[in-house]
Amino acid sequence: MGPYLLGLRLSGRRVLVVGGGHVAQRRIPALLEAGAVVTLVSPGVTPALDDLIAAGRITWHARPYEVGDCDGAWLVQACTDKRSVNTAVAAEAEAKHIWCVRADDKDASAAWTPASGKVDEITVAVTAGGDPRRAAGIRDAVVGALRDGTVDARRSRTKPVGVALVGGGPGDPGLITVRGRQLLAQADVVVADRLAPRALLDELAPDVELIDAAKVPYGRSLAQEAINDVLVDRARQGKFVVRLKGGDPFVFGRGGEEMIACARAGIPVLVVPGITSAVAVPASAGVPVTHRGVSQEFHVVSVHVAPDDPRSTVDWPAMARSQGTLVLLMAVERLSKVAEALLRDGRSPETPVMVVQDGTLPTQRAVVAPLSTVADRVSAAGIRPPAIVIVGDVVRVGQEVEMVRAERLP
Repeated sequence: MGPYLLGLRLSGRRVLVVGGGHVAQRRIPALLEAGAVVTLVSPGVTPALDDLIAAGRITWHARPYEVGDCDGAWLVQACTDKRSVNTAVAAEAEAKHIWCVRADDKDASAAWTPASGKVDEITVAVTAGGDPRRAAGIRDAVVGALRDGTVDARRSRTKPVGVALVGGGPGDPGLITVRGRQLLAQADVVVADRLAPRALLDELAPDVELIDAAKVPYGRSLAQEAINDVLVDRARQGKFVVRLKGGDPFVFGRGGEEMIACARAGIPVLVVPGITSAVAVPASAGVPVTHRGVSQEFHVVSVHVAPDDPRSTVDWPAMARSQGTLVLLMAVERLSKVAEALLRDGRSPETPVMVVQDGTLPTQRAVVAPLSTVADRVSAAGIRPPAIVIVGDVVRVGQEVEMVRAERLP
């Protein structure tokens, strides 16, 4: 007969684990997460369990199992590599009406430990007839579907409220965080930036209100104040609003302004960081923004205004003197003036520069040139925004990687 599934609430209750090997190492953390008071009986333990013991999270009796160890336990886990010991532990537990899980024999075990996973308030537990590998595979599929919203999460009675500022990542829809994708699947309203991963919007339910922050309903350019008003208005209607941005909400994403606007209106705000294109796009082009012996710092600069513009707050002479990597966003259309400023203030004309368009997307392409000629090369190649500009010797590291790969090709 199949098992009767039950969720045990173990907080403050004693659980006995016999055996200090890798099976116990896998099971004890879940018991601790459930609030169990864990007693471990074993002559030896793994290093991971030793850390838990040293931290005072479990009580360890460094000896073999003895009759009487089950006294006072609500649950027993027999996890040794000796069948005779597991049999004796199970027999004592059975005699004392205590549920016991045997790691070595599913048929002789009074209870099974399911393959389990948790997504927010949802716990998934799978037994699969006592087959742990099959159970784990099914568990992973269900948990993954809950996390990315494949399984409908909008029917939850505890759906989030207010506004979530979600970083969508650098462009590839697969690079949004698990948490971000999950919240997107629960949204009633999605306010999306132009650089947000558009492919994710096709997965929204038909009844989700989608507001393009660059076009409708306020015309071609939606002012930040209007975006703030939309977030507050929809949240006050009791709808859960996801503000989906490219990159990270707090890296030139004006997320701070939106958070303040919601806070002033008494709207709860959840911030989900995203992978910023300032690091991800260079990486996708094979360029590390830092590299031992080459650069131990990098600077991320918004070039929405040129270096000679009175509104610019960037210390361009300091950027020119720095030996670190410069990662420039929104710089393509002002690249000639950027290069002029860096050269004037001391950067070498031979400093390598890479400009990457459509980073992380199938249409990604890049141009590499010295600082002295990069603006002309980019113009001739027809590179257009969105693009990331990387200035510094780390560009050569990326080229070296490509050369090594080419040499290894047959």
